[in-house]
Amino acid sequence: MVPVSNAPLYLARPSSTTATAAEPASGSAPADRRTPEELIAQHIPLARSMAARYRNRGIDLDDLEQVALLGLTKAARRFDGDAGHDFLSYAVPTVRGELRRHFRDAGWTIRPPRRIQELQARIAAAQEELGGRLGRSPRPTEIAAHLGAGLDDVVEALGADGCFTPTSLDVPVGEGGSPLGELMGGEDRDIAQAEARIVLAPVVRLLSARDRRIVHLRFFDERTQQEIADSVGLTQAQVSRVLTRILRDLRAELAESAA
Repeated sequence: MVPVSNAPLYLARPSSTTATAAEPASGSAPADRRTPEELIAQHIPLARSMAARYRNRGIDLDDLEQVALLGLTKAARRFDGDAGHDFLSYAVPTVRGELRRHFRDAGWTIRPPRRIQELQARIAAAQEELGGRLGRSPRPTEIAAHLGAGLDDVVEALGADGCFTPTSLDVPVGEGGSPLGELMGGEDRDIAQAEARIVLAPVVRLLSARDRRIVHLRFFDERTQQEIADSVGLTQAQVSRVLTRILRDLRAELAESAA
């Protein structure tokens, strides 16, 4: 098993004399001159850490790491360093999307043939349409006639409907055991926070010093608006308006970075 690096290994930006251009005094983001190969090598710990977030969910960690590295490679090859966006804000959602897509595609406990998988989607639509028309659940023969499909294929597709992993989460593990879904656990809060810091760090750096302090007090120190107001010399109402503006600006910047 490949060891997963701790968050500090990838939260710190790599120092490379050829990596990025000097940051301009205006505060706008510099062009990123790193090659795809450099981006991949410097962010492998990030990909492995994100893969570890999905461990113990029915797919081997080694497989998840390979999927995450594939997502990292795609992000590095598609990233436009001249656009002035930070690579992390593009790579994190790309890797996450690749992992979730893998769960969607590999989530069968017993994988039916592809033609049966495709037929299941058509059957689901036919069941809804025929059910509304007939006022009851349609019979396999009625579904087959409606779709122009073979009855044997329809019956096989209906029989395979319980082979997808989410259904199996309700099955007890062992005799009298707890359901698998309860044993999987929820999101790792520390990893989720680290991932949030990765995504937000580039855009937070564009804020003024006062706004950065307010963000830190509110979302990292978890201070109340009144406590923040007392700390920065504003009223509670002013802090509320500032936070609203900051969040609006951050959302806009993240949306632009992901475009």
